[in-house]
Amino acid sequence: MSYLRLLPILLLMATLFLSSCASKPDVISDPEIKPPPPILTVPKLPPLPPGAKQVNGVAAIVNDDIITFREVLRESLPVIQDAEKKGLVDDKARHDLRVMVLDRLIDKHLTEQKVKELGIKIGDDEIRQAIDDVKRQNNNMSQSQLEAALKLQGFSFTQYEAQIREQLERLRLVSMEVRSKVYVGDKEAEEYYQSHLNKYTEEEQLKARHIFIKTDEKASADQIQKAMNKALQVLFEARQGKDFVALAKEYSEDPAAKTDGGDLGTFKRGEMLADLEKALLPLKSGEIGELVITPSGLHIVKLEERLPGKAKSFDLVKAEIKELLYRQKQDERFTSWMKELRTKASIVVKDGSGII
Repeated sequence: MSYLRLLPILLLMATLFLSSCASKPDVISDPEIKPPPPILTVPKLPPLPPGAKQVNGVAAIVNDDIITFREVLRESLPVIQDAEKKGLVDDKARHDLRVMVLDRLIDKHLTEQKVKELGIKIGDDEIRQAIDDVKRQNNNMSQSQLEAALKLQGFSFTQYEAQIREQLERLRLVSMEVRSKVYVGDKEAEEYYQSHLNKYTEEEQLKARHIFIKTDEKASADQIQKAMNKALQVLFEARQGKDFVALAKEYSEDPAAKTDGGDLGTFKRGEMLADLEKALLPLKSGEIGELVITPSGLHIVKLEERLPGKAKSFDLVKAEIKELLYRQKQDERFTSWMKELRTKASIVVKDGSGII
């Protein structure tokens, strides 16, 4: 289950626009923004590690808001623990993670201040709807089940409501400041399509046939030699121009070959038995490849035809391209918007040497 604690705003925004690995709010009322599967675990902030000092000094001042070192250390703990699960983390890495968390906390305060400045409000009906969505998408849990799940994590329902309100306020802020200022037109999408045509062209397909001579795993050396001689003779005849379909019907030990002449059908790369595909790929249409030896037997292969991949029409991929370009522009707009907030703000970061 994802965390319901108040997430640093950069973590939240990066999830919305940059598809990062950070946790995401459980409920989203903006119809333009698709929420992830909602889940309800709300971890308590863990206590400081044994032997750690109680640090309440000021880590940063963001306009009129204060961020303490204690807050930074507490918010860093789950981040560091997650990193430690993925590999060794040394002191420098821990310091870098704490600095990153401090940076996120600064962004969180900046966006909270912007919410207040713009007077963004979320109504009680929206909160109820968001909570109903959470219940419905969690196996239609009841109110008592939701409250019990929150209580296990040390949160009251009132605290949960407040947290959802705050998250929705931030989402609305981002929608106002970022999404509403991003537009992708058909012309821009078509230009992208033309310059990335290979990306929207289907793979080449190969049409092939084979003649199969079976060799048993328990076959004697004599039997294997006889099978090899037979295969080489058939290969010779095929390369001399004898009709491949007729040869397949006469010699192939694949039962289907008696009726289909050894037809393998059409296939894209990766869809055919690897050994056969390797033998067929270098061939030109009409050519017969080298004898292929597989655990099941011997194969004589012929490439009937190369079917070039066809480009998908622009209309077919237009929506996909516009979504791609839209997300790219959102990323750019979000980054520049956060830079604007920081430029206009009074931010003082204190020296945290020896603390973080």
